[in-house]
Amino acid sequence: MSRVLFCFFVFVGFAFYDSSIGIVTPYNFPDTEYNFSNNPIDENKISLGRSLFYDPILSKDSAISCASCHSSFNAFAHTDHSLSHGINDSIGRRNAPALFNLAWHKSFMWDGAINHLDMQSLAPMTSELEMEESLEHILVKLRRSNYYKKKVYDAYNDSIIDTPKMLKSLSQFLLTLISSNSKFDKVLKGEKRFTDKEKKGYLIYQNNCAQCHTQPLFSSYDFETNGLAIDTTLNDYGKFEISGNPKDSLLFKIPSLRNLSYTYPYMHDGRFNSLNQVINHYDTDTVLFQSIQLNQTQKVDLISFLLTLNDSIFVFDQKHRFPLELIGQQYLY
Repeated sequence: MSRVLFCFFVFVGFAFYDSSIGIVTPYNFPDTEYNFSNNPIDENKISLGRSLFYDPILSKDSAISCASCHSSFNAFAHTDHSLSHGINDSIGRRNAPALFNLAWHKSFMWDGAINHLDMQSLAPMTSELEMEESLEHILVKLRRSNYYKKKVYDAYNDSIIDTPKMLKSLSQFLLTLISSNSKFDKVLKGEKRFTDKEKKGYLIYQNNCAQCHTQPLFSSYDFETNGLAIDTTLNDYGKFEISGNPKDSLLFKIPSLRNLSYTYPYMHDGRFNSLNQVINHYDTDTVLFQSIQLNQTQKVDLISFLLTLNDSIFVFDQKHRFPLELIGQQYLY
């Protein structure tokens, strides 16, 4: 894929506009995994997807939306609960993952159950522990709405509301959630400098964390054991539950280290509330290749570096927030 046709400044960072994709991508990011040729980016489709993301109409009782578990203020993760919550106060089995840089993901969900972003939204919509709705009834509700008839017409030049349009529009909004304006990114571009502690922490990261949490996305998005003992209540065996291959037992998708200040609690089951707890786990873990064995000063240095991966520009971007035009629309359904 030809990535670069021309470039310009976006906020405070150097980025490239790829006309074959239709979005601005960070200059140092790899080629995307998502095939944009099957879903060309369009502002009206993004707007439709944004409304759908925030609209509780997608749930059975119109009580929760995608944003209920993926808050923009938390880098589209959820900090109130260690495990996701659904309608009727149902509790899921896993922590709600952060949503950003999704165009570079090869698969989705902690166990990789979904292999395409356009299909990912189906899982929470139809899960009895989350939105517990059927596609057929979602479409019935959307077709009753003059608001969505207009949004679909603006996006697709017809007012026929169907599943592909709904799913592809949701993907379009999700694809715009790009996080690349952290202090770390600005250091790479020569706009800022690391402190001494951040420099030391960066070296610790490179020597101990970079194999799984690969730059610049700070994840390979592959699957690995995190060395945690299984929660005997959840009995979650990760990727094994999808593949049935014993080699996949207790393998979970590697999360990005970006925006850690916003995305706690950590791990697939949300068992750790602080970075100190996570680092202490890896400091003593014997399941992985080797424990990282850091002293207290080194742990502080590592956290200092990890905090440079926070991207407040992304987290507080108004373009990603609840669309005010949606207010009141839910009462039509």
